[in-house]
Amino acid sequence: MRLCIVGTGYVGLVTGTCFAEMGNEVIAVDKDAQKVDMLARGDVPIYEPGLSELIVRNVAEKRLTFTTDLARGVAHAEIIFVCVGTPPSADGSSDLTAVTDVARAIAKMMTSYKLIVVKSTVPVGTCAALETHMATLTDHQFDVASNPEFLKEGAAVDDFFRPDRVVVGASSDRALKKLRYLYAPFLRTGRPLIEMATASSEMTKHVSNAMLASRISFINEVAALCDVVGADVEEVRRGMASDHRIGSQFLFPGLGFGGSCFPKDLASLAHVGRENGRRMHLSEAAALVNEEARQRFLARIVDHFSGDLSGKTLAFWGLAFKPRTDDVREAPALYLINSIAAKWPAATLRAHDPVAMDRAADAIVGKVEYGREYYKILEGADALVISTEWNEYRTPDFERMRSLMRAPVIFDGRNLHDLDMMREMKFTYYSVGRPTVTP
Repeated sequence: MRLCIVGTGYVGLVTGTCFAEMGNEVIAVDKDAQKVDMLARGDVPIYEPGLSELIVRNVAEKRLTFTTDLARGVAHAEIIFVCVGTPPSADGSSDLTAVTDVARAIAKMMTSYKLIVVKSTVPVGTCAALETHMATLTDHQFDVASNPEFLKEGAAVDDFFRPDRVVVGASSDRALKKLRYLYAPFLRTGRPLIEMATASSEMTKHVSNAMLASRISFINEVAALCDVVGADVEEVRRGMASDHRIGSQFLFPGLGFGGSCFPKDLASLAHVGRENGRRMHLSEAAALVNEEARQRFLARIVDHFSGDLSGKTLAFWGLAFKPRTDDVREAPALYLINSIAAKWPAATLRAHDPVAMDRAADAIVGKVEYGREYYKILEGADALVISTEWNEYRTPDFERMRSLMRAPVIFDGRNLHDLDMMREMKFTYYSVGRPTVTP
């Protein structure tokens, strides 16, 4: 099929590339000419395992083309995917400016029937509003459908090729038939294509992320209580997760969630609730608990140093909000580093991340020393803070660490290490919802 992808951000790149890999002819449009030139050369501006190789192959085989010319993409395509950003506004609502601008431009450019598929995360009612507006700008037939993405950063390519489900919201048989055909190669293992009303599809995206975020916040709230009463949250978690009705996914205590989706979608869902006279208490609470999780962890670091980090050297392992991505949006590590740098400018802060250091440098306020070798930044450190659960941080050489550090102190925001091992290695070890280990 002939497709146009508008927006070459995270979702647009993965969507367009994976569709091209299945033999579709894809034109990907972005207004950033420098970015388009980079992609045409095979230079990928984000880190996502497996994506770069697919882009290079499909560009070489001319199934994937990048351009700034939206009119070219509209003329080429029978299906147009809108994958532009919907950043949060100050009141929590989603800024739909880019989505609306793209829809308006498509309506003015189309010369025949088009299926416009909104993959951007938008609040309920957006597709209906776009359809009404576009109808005033064109005499040509079109459909507007909702097709939310459920990609996990770090596993997005695999998620696209082997989805748990594909959700589509459309009101026309013509639109549904096209989407069934387009997605058929990805659903050969029997995973469902779930057809529903457009409003229901839009809502499904927000509430799915709200549920996952709420599970993370729930276990972090439990961890906070465990700290007070002397229970071990890891033991509690195992006891909970063995119940098949609960399961273990997204029940890992730590510094909370970050990234571009969970914080924004919680805020947007809460805003939609307020706009419609229905307070979304759980979503608001999940966001609050998430903020408190990183605040409590920072307080623990500060308390260890008797309230003053001036002159101290702290090493941070991990900057991305999760492993296997370079995304640092809403990353807990950046909250910790920026908070410390603002209050204790005399503290020495060092950081390592396998892929996210360049992006983090643009988002961090204050001076940070970045190290390409994660043991090297431990030299003379008064403490190590583990803020992202990259695999290389899971089984380090603790004896080497002790020999490098000024003081053997670890603040583990991801509960990577065993308490008995920390006792044996004579570290002072703080984690989340577990007893503190002291030599």
